[in-house]
Amino acid sequence: MFPLLKIVEVSKVYDTGVLTITALDNISLEIKKGDFVSIVGKSGSGKSTLMHIIGLLDTPTHGKMYLGGDDVTKLPEKKLARLRNKEIGFVFQSFNLLQRASVTENVLLPLRYSNVPKSEWVGKVDEILSVVGLTDRKFNKSNELSGGQKQRVAIARALINDPSIILADEPTGNLDTKTGAEILNLFTQLNNSGKTVVIITHDSEIANHAKRKIEIRDGRIVNGDN
Repeated sequence: MFPLLKIVEVSKVYDTGVLTITALDNISLEIKKGDFVSIVGKSGSGKSTLMHIIGLLDTPTHGKMYLGGDDVTKLPEKKLARLRNKEIGFVFQSFNLLQRASVTENVLLPLRYSNVPKSEWVGKVDEILSVVGLTDRKFNKSNELSGGQKQRVAIARALINDPSIILADEPTGNLDTKTGAEILNLFTQLNNSGKTVVIITHDSEIANHAKRKIEIRDGRIVNGDN
């Protein structure tokens, strides 16, 4: 069976005109459906570049990437945008919420760019808010929420299109230790329900919450089951 995500000998090289920077150096890895994977590395290790490639926000200089068995390496931006909206659920450190919009409005935002009929939007939002424990906050503005609640809204937004992969970039970076642990437990629950989760972090303790840990250093995988 083809893995959900397969990266084959991928390199990413940035040419500034003055010098050439190799952010990723011949990386190969596979992520299977239902995996819970952390990608851990220090600042400048290449983990953010790898996240951008996994999330279809950037393309490799060399190598190939397959999503669901399809080669997505050289797709035009329009097709990549559609795939991102459908297949990748993003969760960011800074939440990236519309501050004056309600929780419901924030969560349904990806649906505006999907094929889901408008008549189904409210029902889907209610279902997802129940999953993340925010049913009682659906009408609140996001600027009325705590940091942990904001991240739960971001996770609900990431889930709304039932993506193949939840891709979380330093998802506890703006949270206190207790709230961060609650968010990591939510990711564990989502994974236990069958979701594929990938967490990008510089923190080994956070990375240890995943079932698989991949360490990246100087653009190469140096440790972990890749």
